[in-house]
Amino acid sequence: MDFTEAYTDRCSSVGHAARTGDVKSLKKLIKKGSSVDVPDNRGWMPVHEAAYSKSSQCLQLLINSAPSRSYIKAKTFEGESALHLAAKSGSVRCAQILLQAGADPNEVTNEETTPLFLAVEGGHKEVVKLLLKNKANINGSHSCSGWNPLHQASLMERRDIILLLLENGVDKECEDDFGITPAFIASQYGKYESLNLLLLHELHYVSGANADCQAKDKATPLFIAAQEGHDKCVGLLLAKGADPNLYCNDDNWQLPIHAAAQMGRSKTLDLLLPVTDPASGVADGKVSPVYSAVYGGHKDCLEKLLMNGYNPEAQKCPLFGCETPMCMVFQRRHFDIVPVLLKYGFRLSSEHLKCCLQNKTFDLFRYFLNQRCPLPSGKEVDALGQYVCNAQQEWEEWLPDLLLAGFHPLHLLDVVWIRSVNDDFLNFTLEFTDWKRLPGHVEQYLSVQRKASARTQLKPFETIPALMHLCRLQIRSLLTTERLRSAEFICTLPLPVCLQDFLHYSDVLRKYAITRMPNSSGSITRTTGQSSD
Repeated sequence: MDFTEAYTDRCSSVGHAARTGDVKSLKKLIKKGSSVDVPDNRGWMPVHEAAYSKSSQCLQLLINSAPSRSYIKAKTFEGESALHLAAKSGSVRCAQILLQAGADPNEVTNEETTPLFLAVEGGHKEVVKLLLKNKANINGSHSCSGWNPLHQASLMERRDIILLLLENGVDKECEDDFGITPAFIASQYGKYESLNLLLLHELHYVSGANADCQAKDKATPLFIAAQEGHDKCVGLLLAKGADPNLYCNDDNWQLPIHAAAQMGRSKTLDLLLPVTDPASGVADGKVSPVYSAVYGGHKDCLEKLLMNGYNPEAQKCPLFGCETPMCMVFQRRHFDIVPVLLKYGFRLSSEHLKCCLQNKTFDLFRYFLNQRCPLPSGKEVDALGQYVCNAQQEWEEWLPDLLLAGFHPLHLLDVVWIRSVNDDFLNFTLEFTDWKRLPGHVEQYLSVQRKASARTQLKPFETIPALMHLCRLQIRSLLTTERLRSAEFICTLPLPVCLQDFLHYSDVLRKYAITRMPNSSGSITRTTGQSSD
């Protein structure tokens, strides 16, 4: 091989003539003795330039002048032969010349790509025909990913090339390295025409593609089409018998309906709900699609599931570490979903108030109180302690609502809380008590704390409570917590507005510069604090 004309940034004179299709100049160069096998910095020789540029006359001239028969087999640094480049550019004549000269139709590049695959990828049907006529292998892997030309034709939705491949015996169930078939590819990318052709095309001895083929991760065409929201493909697959109750993961719980719910594919969900067995996602060890909708934060999908009979409380979900879908609401911080769960019967517990304090979601805390969430009692009160301490700096956001809802303030006055909370927190709590008639142990805790610290702000509570304050405590004690939950109830009492405000603790709220009316909103307006998923 002559390297005297090797260049680092451009091709040789012979290569340039081949690239431009300048037959006259090429003949002169060859006659003058210029080498036809000088590579450029890509490893391209003139034969590669001619094949890629569709310069068939130059290509024939180069082959005739080649120093050896192996010339046409020379490869670029990327492992491409002249036939690869002719197939890529769609030159039927150049490909024909190369095949007649002995080029291998099944040669592969460094990426294990065949000329047939490149011709399909370029959409060059006539080159595909020519290669098949010259015994190019149609089945098996044609790329480093294991894709067959049928995978590529399905992705490109080239009906003509798909039909050509099918008529020449391509395996409709060919799989890539992940076990993915052409039907799966068509479903994944919403190539309806490709999918329809693969599923419906039948020769005298070959049936349509398998609608329930599974990749190595167990995903099916129906599952992937549901995940991507390709409704036409979902409808076609169901019409051709795809099983919506075939589990699509190794843990045997994930169905197409889970994928649609998690990804917010509302229209796809409409197609799957009538044909999915409701029991398949609610048994022990399974995962209700309700969890999937909550995980994705899709209210419309969640509501459709609940309207169709799925339980808003679902079963426990150890896989995600959730006792109920509400646990996942806090995990994912999709708080706007809460009203939908409650609308369809989710039952709140005092545990959810603790979760609000833990996550510092105070709007949600107030919303739960307005939704008649049970207040902590018994042992639940003891468990509340650590969450109260966690949110003590933001006590104005939740403590007024909790106490005005009827939570007994003495539950907050044990020795641990008295030592840990700040003065404003403690003072506000004492406003809801007869501080001169506290239980002996509470008075003892407060006395010790006064002596042991500089809590001078507790001194106002050394005075005797006013009679009006004691009357307020008595009246509120006669009302049930259900009535105290809403500011509207007290407003219905036959009392002057000033007394209604007094029962609302308006004077105390002003004293502590709390400007909003606790328990007056039944909506979730905002959340505070941060939490990782």
